[in-house]
Amino acid sequence: MSRLLYSVALQIYGLLIHLVALWNPKAKQWINGRKHIFERITNAFQGNTLPVAWFHAASLGEFEQARPVIEQFRKEFPDYKILLTFFSPSGYEVRKNYPGADYIFYMPLDTTSHARTFIKLVQPAIVFFAKYEFWYHYLNELKRANIPVISFSAIFRKEQVFFKSYGGFFRSILRNFEHIFVQNQMSAALLQSISIQQTSVAGDTRFDRVQTIASQKKDLPLIASFKQDKKLVVIGSSWPQDMHVLLPFLNSFIQPLKVIIAPHEIHEAEIVRLQEQIRKKSVRFSQAQKDDIASSDVLIIDNIGMLSSLYQYGEFAYIGGAFGKGLHNILEAATFGMPIFFGPHYHRFQEAVDLIASGGAVSVNNSEEFGKHFTNLYEHEEERLQKAEVSRQYVASRTGATQKIMAYTHQLLSGKSA
Repeated sequence: MSRLLYSVALQIYGLLIHLVALWNPKAKQWINGRKHIFERITNAFQGNTLPVAWFHAASLGEFEQARPVIEQFRKEFPDYKILLTFFSPSGYEVRKNYPGADYIFYMPLDTTSHARTFIKLVQPAIVFFAKYEFWYHYLNELKRANIPVISFSAIFRKEQVFFKSYGGFFRSILRNFEHIFVQNQMSAALLQSISIQQTSVAGDTRFDRVQTIASQKKDLPLIASFKQDKKLVVIGSSWPQDMHVLLPFLNSFIQPLKVIIAPHEIHEAEIVRLQEQIRKKSVRFSQAQKDDIASSDVLIIDNIGMLSSLYQYGEFAYIGGAFGKGLHNILEAATFGMPIFFGPHYHRFQEAVDLIASGGAVSVNNSEEFGKHFTNLYEHEEERLQKAEVSRQYVASRTGATQKIMAYTHQLLSGKSA
């Protein structure tokens, strides 16, 4: 019965996506990206004789967790072709030209026929699912075909359906994994409590990714000209809800301060509205010139892809999303060492909980709270530096998940070939 309900729910989901696509651009991308999907996969894999490693990520965030494993796999197993799939347009549309994969597609909706057709065409030798990907039909068909599937950077909480009395069907999904690499000991204990033994604690591969980003940071002379010798706060992945909290304080702050705002989504109307709300001299990155950028107080980033390199110039970071559905990536800022601010909806993000507990981050509920905490750190340099070092060490001490996953992969593939 649970399997039937699962399948019906997915069919309803597909129908709703088609309905929503009439007015929603992302839903339309979800549908268009899957048109003639099997024909395109057939053409792409025609003539391939090399083994295939399939990596699946739901969206962009999960891709960032998958990326260090993909790139290390490429180095250690150069004879494999790499297939990367996404469920969401926000991942596929941004990374559809990612050079680290040989094939990039949307994942067809999880049905028995789709899973069987997909696996028959791709014939993966090994499969990696990032974080929260638990698709019943795909995992069931892979298990039947004796194709090992590794889950990594997974995290579990006791309120999830796997650990409920009525969660038997969903527990059966987890048993289809060859191994589950979890982020923390609590997740491992929860899995063991439901007799899922094929698990170990590796950590979160995002720590490896952000460490690589920091080591490969790009110098940005225009940003250096903007910053000069003043303190700088980088507002990363901001939403209008975040700016509603930040702008009253930033507009009234009279001490020397440079501000970079990198919106999560780039929409012309919203950028124009944002500039109208800023009471200090502001400039858009696309319109900035080296000669006049130094005289501006606020720089608005109106492109995608710069944010991870911007943090190196900051003394403070505010990360958006936690006044809405969820906090965005704080690790890219933490690896460069700085106090980090964000809104109140952060509890689902382990790194945010950890950094608050250790003193490297501050959650704020309103403009007054942000102003109070920010001003204190601005005026007390020693305290700011202490929080900055906490953030830096938090990332540095948690790298290495990718190496653990690859060590297991070597054992697994050598056993298959023996």
